[in-house]
Amino acid sequence: MPRGIFITFEGGEGCGKSSHIKALAKYFDDKNIPYVLTREPGGTRLGEKIRELLLSREDGAEMSARSEILLFEAARAEHVEHLIKPALNDGKIVICDRFADSTTAYQGAARMIDAQSTSLLNSFATGGLKPDLTIVLDIPVIEGLARAKSRDRGASDRMGSQKSEFYEKVRRSFLELAKLEPERFAIVDSSGEKSETFAKILSIIKNKFNV
Repeated sequence: MPRGIFITFEGGEGCGKSSHIKALAKYFDDKNIPYVLTREPGGTRLGEKIRELLLSREDGAEMSARSEILLFEAARAEHVEHLIKPALNDGKIVICDRFADSTTAYQGAARMIDAQSTSLLNSFATGGLKPDLTIVLDIPVIEGLARAKSRDRGASDRMGSQKSEFYEKVRRSFLELAKLEPERFAIVDSSGEKSETFAKILSIIKNKFNV
C-alpha cells in the first residue's frame, strides 16, 4: 500500500488555520478521500492532557521555556508514534494543525531556545518524520491578533497571550523556514477573504498531489 500524504498548517495567531483545515476536510469528504484530521499539541489521549497544561494560563503561568519545549516534544512523540505514522502507513492523508515547525518558531525563535537544541529535540520527537507539504498562512501580526481577540472574546489561552513582539518573531521564523525549504513550504496570504485564501490552498494541494 502506498504511503499516505502528510500535510501540516502553520501560522501565527488568528491566521485562519482552523477554518481552512475544516474546509479542506470537507473537500476530501466530498471526494471520498480517506484522511485523518489532528492537531498539536494533542491528537492522542496523553497529548490532549499535555495540551491542557501548555495552554492553561493558570497551570502554566510559571512554566520555563525548557519545560515548555519538552512538553511539546513529549506530546509530539506520542502523536507521531500512535496516530500520524499508522495513518500514513494505511495510505491516508494526515492533516495536522501545527507540527514541529511551530516549535522552531514559537519555542526556538520567540522563546530564544538555540537552534541546535530545537532541531535535535524536533528530530528526536518525530523520528525524522517531515510533512510532505507545509502551508504557512501568513498575516500581519496586528491583524491576526485582532482576529484572535474577536474569536476568543478576550479569553485567549496561554500561548495566545504573549506580547506582539513575540508573534513578530514567530512570523519571521516561519517565513525564514519557508525560504530554507521551498520544496516543502507554501506561503499563503490569509489576510483576504476566506474563500479566496482557501482557493489558493486547494490549488497548491491539487497541483502537488493530484487529489
